[in-house]
Amino acid sequence: MENHAKVACQLEPWRELTGKVVMITGASSGIGREFCLDLSRSGCRIIAAARRVDRLKSLCDEINGFSSSNSNESSLNQEVRAVAIELDVSANGSIIEAAVQKAWDAFGRIDALVNNAGVRDLTNELMHKNLGQISESYLNNSNKELFPASLSLKGISELKEEDSSMMAIELGPYKIRVNSISPGLFRSEITEGLMQKDWLHNIALRTIPLRTHGTSDPALTSVVRYLIHDSSEYVSGNIFIVEAGATLPGVPIFSSL
Repeated sequence: MENHAKVACQLEPWRELTGKVVMITGASSGIGREFCLDLSRSGCRIIAAARRVDRLKSLCDEINGFSSSNSNESSLNQEVRAVAIELDVSANGSIIEAAVQKAWDAFGRIDALVNNAGVRDLTNELMHKNLGQISESYLNNSNKELFPASLSLKGISELKEEDSSMMAIELGPYKIRVNSISPGLFRSEITEGLMQKDWLHNIALRTIPLRTHGTSDPALTSVVRYLIHDSSEYVSGNIFIVEAGATLPGVPIFSSL
């Protein structure tokens, strides 16, 4: 067993991230919460940021090993490995700057940012502004075959790729790497009810090459670990699509029901 763990660590050095300070937005629930728990297990110190402070406190207590009823006494004898920061990513610049400063002061630095928080209205606005351009590009790449079920996935991926590329170019001189992860459908607080539907399971069996939607841990958590680890020091401006091949068939969802 010990040899197996040693070999695994050699093949996947990003399993161990001791000492890294990571800030995760949208950390109060769903995938963001999973990122916090997984990265804490790898040795990271966590800055959990979100709007729902009560949930953040519960998460940080869990990571720090505190009981919710006796956290003050426990904190005297245990090292703090996670802190909660109230943050609304749609707030104005000065509020965000103040929150980031608190995050920085918590451990004296931030080694990595996992910008997981979603802003639904902003995404819709971007989609409407760029819909014509996205559609044209998609048509050119698909031999004029435009499938509505694939449009939103394609469009959002292109937006992420464009944002990542520009930020990677601008921040590269400061030795800051920028990458995006474009996930498929994973179980979360928002999708919990959807993932239990029989018809969704049928879609996975009929259209997804790997025949499953997968789970965010390890599908997404392993990619996040890799991008935080020094092994990826020359990886920047990329988009990592993690969706079990779901967008490869290019067919409308209704044909699989």
